[in-house]
Amino acid sequence: MGDLVEGDDGLPAEDVGPWAIEKHEYLCRYIDISRGARRKFIGPGKAGATYIDLYCGPGRALVRKGQFIDGSCVAAWRKSVEGGSPFSQVFIADKDELRLNAATERLRAVGAPVVSFHGSAVDTVKQILKRLEPGGLHFAFLDPYSLGVLDFEIFKTLTLRKRMDILVHLSKMDLQRNLGRNLAADASAFDAFAPGWRTAIDAAQGQQGIRVELINYWKSLVAAAGVSASPEMKLLKGQQDQHLYWLLLVASHDLAHRFWKVAAKTDKQEAFDF
Repeated sequence: MGDLVEGDDGLPAEDVGPWAIEKHEYLCRYIDISRGARRKFIGPGKAGATYIDLYCGPGRALVRKGQFIDGSCVAAWRKSVEGGSPFSQVFIADKDELRLNAATERLRAVGAPVVSFHGSAVDTVKQILKRLEPGGLHFAFLDPYSLGVLDFEIFKTLTLRKRMDILVHLSKMDLQRNLGRNLAADASAFDAFAPGWRTAIDAAQGQQGIRVELINYWKSLVAAAGVSASPEMKLLKGQQDQHLYWLLLVASHDLAHRFWKVAAKTDKQEAFDF
């Protein structure tokens, strides 16, 4: 989570690295590519197509060196409008009320049908679920600042809706930097991210093997929830070429995975690079 600065519109904005631009490009590519499928659910008498952002931030960001850009929720809404298939509703949430209020105001200013929820992702997702039409098409963007707040209960809740596509940010830097601490702690961030991990992986092996087993175990939990994690992922890097995080899709429908394969511009299957 970056520091807050004054935005170019007078509202709080978040200080971010230049990799945020690339992240939003992939998000918007997926939204654009899936516009035809979304259009089938939009209109009078139809179940609707929703956008969900549980870590929405303030909706505006300052990329270091001075460029302001839309935050994920605003960028997603704008792209859906641009493609002629605007989301029927936009559900956003954040545990920071200042960030949430700024994002809500920005979305309203551009005409988005936004509903906001204040609280942690694991709590607000349950409130949002009650507002989601069972027959609708739903797309969630999960962009947390650490693995520890990506509680697996979020996935279990979202996947209670049949047509739920989830683009998720998995922090490779967090996995690498804090691995030793999480292995040693009685209460580990991994407990929420991949419940049951202690009995599922061999913690006595080298760190690379542990990371591989942990992610593969998480993917098995995803599969048990009735969805699958895409083999295509994008590794986003920092200015010094350091590995930051992966973006990948979690969905039950093959069409969604095909959309993501195009959006990610991956011509072949890739494995997680540890």
